[in-house]
Amino acid sequence: MTVNVRIVQASAAMVGLAMATAACTTTVAGTASPAPSSSAANSDVFAGLSACQVLEQLTAGQGFGPGENISRRNECDVLKHEFGTYGLALDPVQGLREYAETTEGVVETSVNGRAALQAPIPLGGCAIVIEVGEHARAMVQVSLISGPRDPQACVDAQALAEKLEPLLPKVR
Repeated sequence: MTVNVRIVQASAAMVGLAMATAACTTTVAGTASPAPSSSAANSDVFAGLSACQVLEQLTAGQGFGPGENISRRNECDVLKHEFGTYGLALDPVQGLREYAETTEGVVETSVNGRAALQAPIPLGGCAIVIEVGEHARAMVQVSLISGPRDPQACVDAQALAEKLEPLLPKVR
């Protein structure tokens, strides 16, 4: 009897685990989308790339502090006192289309020949989003202490994006 109880408990635990690990997907309000297939869910084009390590590499020797992970995602900020903040987000799920659909003031641009978008950051600064695949993007953000509308933020964001681009995976 004890063996049967353990088998039933183990079976229930496996069913619970299967339900808990069922695939989910990031959604945009008003848009229904299916969960990714297991191959899509396991194909992170940024696997092995840490946003903090990459951002620290790109800003080395410029007086920025260490990278600070800013979410559970692969996002990082570095701060330079009396100057501003640079950020990097590596998103293996959403591409340029999703960014354009949810962001105001988007302008098409390119970074080292790769498709990109530029947009103001609502609280000040500039973001440049670089295409890595149809459903993957890298975003750099620059916010300067000099003011929320300082055009230098976009100049700095473009320069940071140009340094980042050769480090990104080439996916097509």
